[in-house]
Amino acid sequence: MSALVILLIAIVLLALGYIFYGSWLAKQWGVDPNRETPSHSSYDGKDFVPANPAVLMGHHFSSIAGAGPINGPIQAAVFGWVPVFLWCVVGGIFIGAMHDFGALFASIRHKGGSIGEIMKDSMGIKAQRLFIVFALAVLILVIASFTSVVASTFASGFADGARTLGVLATGDGVTPQGATAMTSMLFILIAIIFGYFVYRKNAKIGPATVAGIIGIVAIVVIGLNVGLNFNRTFWVMFIAVYVTIASLLPVWILLQPRDYLSSFLLYGMMILALIAVFGGTFTGAATMEVPAFTSWSTSAGPLFPMLFITVACGACSGFHSLISSGTSSKQINNEKDAQIIGYGSMVIESALGIISLIAVGVVWSKTNYGGGDVFTSGPPAIFAGGIATMFSSFAGQGSFRVIQNLFTLAVSVFALTSLDSATRLCRYLFAELMTPEGKTHDDLTGAAKFFATPIVSTLIMVVIGCGMGFLGLSQIWSVFGAANQLLAAIAMLAVCTWLGKIGRNNKMFYVPMTFMLVATITALCRTIIKGFGTIGAGGAAWGTWFQVIWSIILVVLAVDLALMAFRTLSQQSKAKSA
Repeated sequence: MSALVILLIAIVLLALGYIFYGSWLAKQWGVDPNRETPSHSSYDGKDFVPANPAVLMGHHFSSIAGAGPINGPIQAAVFGWVPVFLWCVVGGIFIGAMHDFGALFASIRHKGGSIGEIMKDSMGIKAQRLFIVFALAVLILVIASFTSVVASTFASGFADGARTLGVLATGDGVTPQGATAMTSMLFILIAIIFGYFVYRKNAKIGPATVAGIIGIVAIVVIGLNVGLNFNRTFWVMFIAVYVTIASLLPVWILLQPRDYLSSFLLYGMMILALIAVFGGTFTGAATMEVPAFTSWSTSAGPLFPMLFITVACGACSGFHSLISSGTSSKQINNEKDAQIIGYGSMVIESALGIISLIAVGVVWSKTNYGGGDVFTSGPPAIFAGGIATMFSSFAGQGSFRVIQNLFTLAVSVFALTSLDSATRLCRYLFAELMTPEGKTHDDLTGAAKFFATPIVSTLIMVVIGCGMGFLGLSQIWSVFGAANQLLAAIAMLAVCTWLGKIGRNNKMFYVPMTFMLVATITALCRTIIKGFGTIGAGGAAWGTWFQVIWSIILVVLAVDLALMAFRTLSQQSKAKSA
């Protein structure tokens, strides 16, 4: 099957979904461009700051993308390309994008409050508290997963063993990992400079953007010639320090400018991917080697529920609801921007999921998933290698390393962005959990005030999350995928009950949220049963205990929240018919 045909069909369907279904949702929910948003009504110069729609689009997309739409579809390709394609497109249009849009809109109407605040409005304080605990458990997995991804992407060993640490020049043999690490560090510096000139020196966004893009090109060239060579342990420690500082800084210093600039990396990456697929079509390199369908049950487990859990962010992600309600709703300038930022970002992410599927599909026989041994160091490497293979088939072998480095850089930048945003969200939620109803942080005393202090709450979550980042990604991802999708179901329950309370159409949520609840709880129960079997046989490592304990906690919290939500919906239905 031609990769080009697959990609074009996906783009057309996703665009139609945005134009027709996304616009219909905006009308059903009552999006009002004349209503003041929290970035204006609660402006504080730190977290509540109105952003240019293009800048906020960059932040939002970079934050939600992370490594999810790359890891998930590549791992799920063991089921064949057709199931992954259908779930990315259909799931993205009718579940994932609706979920993101709904969470963003509901948060805007709740003064930039979290999903917990939305739940409290329609379901009460108990639901809010349970959701916060659930969300924090998921965010720990997000921090752990993306810490593992970034650290593994940056960690490198020197080719001839002559040096193991430090800065490497071209003559020393810069590794792809070392090049990506150097470029990523320089990218942070460029973002800070960009933010300073735009927000403090009032530089015009157009010229500043051009300068920023030129800077990105320059640091990519530097990275190809000068690399950073450190082991995985060093990078985990560095990430812990970085996300702590980055999540405490005002959004204009790093978060907004870095995410805006990183969005151009993504746009450039997707354009290059399109060129690679188009050019590779004429050289024969863009042909899908992966079968259309393999089996109803594979090494990853049965197609239901594992396909829907493994693809994760390529079709639907609960983490997106935390970004929508945690940072984006506090920066949106006008409600009319909610559709493009909420719904639009998700359909672009679904397109990225399809690109990831194509990347692994065209080099399937060379990957460890397809029995090969060329691309074996994980989904990010397979993603970069697949695109670089297609591109170099018509641009020459010399382009392989450049494209590989650029795409690996993009993955690491998105993962770092998600880490920063996830840690910032932990701070918000931790403070919300510690603050009694009707009180503010200034009213707290004793232990509650101590633990709700930004630096303390941030350090607690960073230590736990990054500490778990030392685990292998496979151990974390199996729980993260289910937890993330389960969070999406819970977020849809929250938005659905709130829309019901204010008398707006909420029926579009019924099937998606029920399906996601059933699929995710089934997956977590499989993990629990399998884990107990391993424990009973006496062969359980501590990773198995982690998976079992975390899965039990998530199932108990989710079932409790789901029962509360369905009772609320039943009461609303009775009141409406009375």
